[in-house]
Amino acid sequence: MILYNTLTRRKEPFTPLEGNKVKMYACGITVSGDAHIGHGFQALIYDIMRKYLEKEGYDVTYARNYTDVDDKIIKKANETGVPADVYAANMIEKIDAVMRDMDIDDPTVWLKATENIGNIISFIEGLIQKGHAYATESGDVYFDVASDKGYGHLSNRNFEDALDGVRIENDEQKKNAYDFALWKSAKPGEIFWDSPWGKGRPGWHIECSAMNKAAFGDQIDIHGGGKDLIFPHHENEIAQSECLTGKQFVKYWVHNGLIKVNGQKMSKSLGNSLLLEDLLKTYSNEAIKFALLQTNYKNDINITDNLFPDSEKHLVDFYTLIAQTEEKFGFVEGGNERIDREFNEAMSDDFNTALAVSNLYGYFKAIKKALAAGDIQAAKDVNQIKKTYSLLGFFKKDAKEYLKKYGASDEIPEEVKAIAEERWTARTNKDWAKSDELRAKLSEMGYAVKDSKTGYELKKL
Repeated sequence: MILYNTLTRRKEPFTPLEGNKVKMYACGITVSGDAHIGHGFQALIYDIMRKYLEKEGYDVTYARNYTDVDDKIIKKANETGVPADVYAANMIEKIDAVMRDMDIDDPTVWLKATENIGNIISFIEGLIQKGHAYATESGDVYFDVASDKGYGHLSNRNFEDALDGVRIENDEQKKNAYDFALWKSAKPGEIFWDSPWGKGRPGWHIECSAMNKAAFGDQIDIHGGGKDLIFPHHENEIAQSECLTGKQFVKYWVHNGLIKVNGQKMSKSLGNSLLLEDLLKTYSNEAIKFALLQTNYKNDINITDNLFPDSEKHLVDFYTLIAQTEEKFGFVEGGNERIDREFNEAMSDDFNTALAVSNLYGYFKAIKKALAAGDIQAAKDVNQIKKTYSLLGFFKKDAKEYLKKYGASDEIPEEVKAIAEERWTARTNKDWAKSDELRAKLSEMGYAVKDSKTGYELKKL
């Protein structure tokens, strides 16, 4: 098995640090708002990676965190009049529910910043003792970037480039502008914890380093996250952890692509955020996954207006063949080793879900042909597809129930019927221009009309 390592910028054979045990961590959500499609994509990718590693026989411990205290959460809490810890807990409960609606499994270990304050303080104290961090008179603690000679190797930046793309926190007590906060002194009205430097709270970057060390020790095999986190977040994690322990923090860095909507970066300011809760009201979780997994996880995904509808249509077509096959042959034993082998070949090459998904079209084409010929191999292929592709979250539902909920409906909407009646009246009155205008309108709505001497018939295009 091989995977792309951001650290070395190449594909490498996967060899865990300890036998077949895999220690895997992925940066989770900052719970300042509802889960959007980008959160869903990231959670889906690392859930699938964990499951495939387990299929390959590895003993995986998968940890994922919630950032449940930061500037955005405090701002939201103040706006809503809810204490920051209560606001964060409520958002976590809501996000957990929508991820389960997406059929994304919980990690082996959930980590939360607020439950690791002691670990974070101990970590910072260790950095200060080793000369890699310093406290200011105001009670803030900063990491001394100049003390880390290897800083920048994950993002391939030299020290002089460190300021590029970094949000600088102005503080005259900092040694250098690019030093980043490990501990922030509390402002009036903010949530805080007691520390050796006074009342305050952790900085964002230190949370993941300290939680990793508490959960796994000094080193882990795989660390994942969106590629927007490579710099500065993951770069800072490496600096903190390796300066404290003197060991390589992560063997394989894995980063997923980002979400764009009609070619634009998804953001609240552009008003184009796609919330998972809203998408699940219209599409099945399988269709959403199908749309996302058609692209290699490392690449950005451009969500166009047709992406989810087209994905749902493909799944309806696949489920239709599954339903027809199961109705014709009933329960049969057996499968198709080739389908599983080709899936494994794709996934073992850097979790290539794009290839695995594209293979489905050929498999279902063969099933359709076998079904028409009365060949029981159609049923065996369906068995194998359901077994193998459940790892990606596909074909886990009863086929007839899926089609009943998401399949095309034969019922004609009342609005369409009303326009058709209006057109028939215009035609009866020989108002040909009006009749043609309404026929064109029906066509735009996806319906064709066929006239006869006694009436008309509506059909979906």
